[in-house]
Amino acid sequence: MTMLTDTPVVAAPLYEGADWDYDKLRRVYDAIEQVAVKDLGLNTYANQIEVITSEQMLDAYSSIGMPLLYKHWSFGKHFARDEVLYRKGLRGLAYEIVINSNPCISYIMEENTMTMQALVTAHAAFGHNHFFKNNYLFQQWTDADGILDYLEFAKGYVAKCEERYGHARVERVLDAAHALMNHGVHRYPRRRSDLRNEERREQERRSHEETTFNDLWRTVPTKPGGPSLFTDRDRRRALLELPEENILYFLEKKAPRLQGWQRELLRVVRHLSQYFYPQRQTKVMNEGCATWCHYNILRRMHERGMITEGAWLEVLHSHTNVIFQPEFDDPRYGGLNPYALGFAMMEDIERIATNPTEEDRYWFPDFAGSGDSVTVLRDAWANFRDESFILQYMSPALIRKFKLFHVQDDAREPEMEIKAIHNERGYRSIRQSLARQYDVAWIEADIQIVDVDLTGDRKLMLEHRVTNQILLEDEDARAVLQHLSDLWGYEVVMEEIDAASGARLKKHTVGPRMILGA
Repeated sequence: MTMLTDTPVVAAPLYEGADWDYDKLRRVYDAIEQVAVKDLGLNTYANQIEVITSEQMLDAYSSIGMPLLYKHWSFGKHFARDEVLYRKGLRGLAYEIVINSNPCISYIMEENTMTMQALVTAHAAFGHNHFFKNNYLFQQWTDADGILDYLEFAKGYVAKCEERYGHARVERVLDAAHALMNHGVHRYPRRRSDLRNEERREQERRSHEETTFNDLWRTVPTKPGGPSLFTDRDRRRALLELPEENILYFLEKKAPRLQGWQRELLRVVRHLSQYFYPQRQTKVMNEGCATWCHYNILRRMHERGMITEGAWLEVLHSHTNVIFQPEFDDPRYGGLNPYALGFAMMEDIERIATNPTEEDRYWFPDFAGSGDSVTVLRDAWANFRDESFILQYMSPALIRKFKLFHVQDDAREPEMEIKAIHNERGYRSIRQSLARQYDVAWIEADIQIVDVDLTGDRKLMLEHRVTNQILLEDEDARAVLQHLSDLWGYEVVMEEIDAASGARLKKHTVGPRMILGA
């Protein structure tokens, strides 16, 4: 590995014991920054460290990790659940929460020991921070400079709406918007939102709506048999820019019965959904990057005498807990631990770059034996997401270490089949199958708005393109469609269509409850 080793070995540790104070935090932060920047070449936003209590950490948990977010009853429900589990000792708390913003805000708990404060500072303030700033998905989709101002605007806007229109009406719109949140993102590159100017733009939109009307519905004929601009389905779809996969965006722009403030609430939820979209695609890489960074930063500090043997043992204890991967028959098993898989892949890349086998040289000729693992890792963190990262960097050695194999479970067959094991013929199949499990386009339902009957009953038509014959759960589908119908204001119909054959498999029809008001 290429690393700078000009940092001197210090005569005495930076701290001793478990107690912390702000002077110790400052000294340790400076030491971590020196190792992170000089040894690992990390490039981060400016850091802001906030010390909070466990109660405040629970509060931050409940609002999807965004302490500045607006109020909603579901956040309180999550708070009560997490608090009970925490008080009964059934669940621990995360030691930190970090916000992808500029400056990057890391929240650490005051109950942590000094060593844990050092660990989470290295993990969040430098590992996550570097990933947020440099990964192409975050650069493409999120606005780190504007998110804090936007959260403040959104919180204030929701509060004003509650005061003016009542808590119940605001809550109904947010309930519906949250139900559709995962279908409120643009999946393909387009102009990034400038969140800092959203407050000004909201005022401009309101002024515009006060002086205009919805031009789309002006074109609907008022007399039966009268002239219609919509002579065929294609022209109608072109007018509405269909098909549209961003359901919240379509409702915000085209729903005929929503008032201006209701459209703005949908826009708030849509912006938040878009903000979290890169995080859903990079869970393994993001946590793997942060875990690898905290381990290597603190290991170097230990080697240079900056932290004591006792502190290093505490680091190893916490680090081992984080990357623990239960076996498949362990009651604690819940799938692959993203920390374990991510950290293992980072370490494997480091091994291939510095100490490759002949197998590694065959599979990874571009960097096997290059000796510069940090450069390889920084390039991977910047240019991949989980799916493509696994496809590119999952090695046969790691497949054997995790004992991975590929099981095909076809509902039409009476038995499951082992399609590939960890041998020469199975490596590529296992790697492709594992990568697909991290592809959000594959694991999330492909639902699009395809048509609307403008000249008739304004029925909204959707299609779900079914893969592997996996239909939506009927009860869940109807519950979400109910929220969609409430926002649209008219009947909603969704057909489930087999993506391979085009066969129509199921149909859901839901009418509005008229609870959002005219």
